[in-house]
Amino acid sequence: MSRFNSRSISALFAAALLGITLLLPAASPIRAADHAESTSVGADVNADIADTFAFLDPNDNSRVILALDVAGFIVPSEMLNLGFFSPEVVHQLQVENTGDAAPDLFINVTFSKQTSRSTPQTATISFSNGTTFTAPTTLPTLNPNPNPFVVTTDPTSQVRFYAGLTDDPFFFDIVGFNRFVGSIQAGSPDPTRLQRGRDSFAGYNAHMIALSVPAALIRGNANNNVIGVNGVTLKQQTLTRNPATGELTGTGPLVQIDRMATPALNTALISFPRKNEYNASTPEDDAAGRFASTITASLRSLGTNDRNIKILASVAVLKGDYLRLNLTTPNTTLGDGETLATPGYAGFPNGRRPGDDTIDVLLFFIANQNVLGDSVPRNDRTFVSTFPFFAPPQQPLENPQIDSTQN
Repeated sequence: MSRFNSRSISALFAAALLGITLLLPAASPIRAADHAESTSVGADVNADIADTFAFLDPNDNSRVILALDVAGFIVPSEMLNLGFFSPEVVHQLQVENTGDAAPDLFINVTFSKQTSRSTPQTATISFSNGTTFTAPTTLPTLNPNPNPFVVTTDPTSQVRFYAGLTDDPFFFDIVGFNRFVGSIQAGSPDPTRLQRGRDSFAGYNAHMIALSVPAALIRGNANNNVIGVNGVTLKQQTLTRNPATGELTGTGPLVQIDRMATPALNTALISFPRKNEYNASTPEDDAAGRFASTITASLRSLGTNDRNIKILASVAVLKGDYLRLNLTTPNTTLGDGETLATPGYAGFPNGRRPGDDTIDVLLFFIANQNVLGDSVPRNDRTFVSTFPFFAPPQQPLENPQIDSTQN
């Protein structure tokens, strides 16, 4: 985020929240990429949500793009071994469309077992309103060029679907951020720690699930222009491995493994002892204040003042942790290279587009509008201009090309 007058930035941030904060009552501060942020998902990588996205299709604002990716940090050389979706995981997108904390629509995506490295898995996409269809995944390849994206359109609902590897769309300097936090906690805040300019996610892939949905299918009441989107993964409570075949069989109710909406919330603001608890909880728990104390304490330990805590609370938690997207705010881009000061800015905290620099937005307010970003302003790969919009996966490189990771 380039340097702008802080009052100007605050006004632009408030404008981005217009239509969202007006729905929320005044309240005391509560809470605000998500790769392996807790021990429960670190040990269950195929159910580990990396990011959730919600944005208007820049080519057709009558459609909403909903996406989540899991199992990040896939190196190109392991694409064949690791490029599959776990059949034990239910990947769920929850949509809230009545203005409270309870989800109103559920979209479940499950996958068939992988039967060979050369046969696509079959995804089953089920909406709680009755829409159901199946679609093949896109196979990974170790060739220099990736396979073309396979996109399926359901002829009845006109929902489009993609599942397969993509470049990991998150961009952020994990090391620089942690060094900066360490300097704050040591009593000598040092913004230069954020100037490494290295993208910790460059060079890696993630398992992406993306849907292009007619807005009318998910908006609820025609007078309600704001939807909330939350990504969740679930598994059956008991998984038993057959000692003869090695296959898993699930029994019992579905149990939530991970959830993710507002980027970096659990990663940065939930205390370590409660990260697993947060992943197992719901937006309704958020709205009831279950995590208010730990988020407020984390922000204060970072030096965030009450004014900016209140701003952050208005983004993420007053009615639960959802990405709130205003369906009437025009969007014509994927957000690449934009800041809050970009004319016509339509991104995070208004939903989240692939190119939105969410960390710069959050850092600006966490540090009381004094720190202007982590020097990683955009993704390492160019996003594509049509659905599913995310960049194709990173492929193995030939000599003498240099590995594109930036650790």
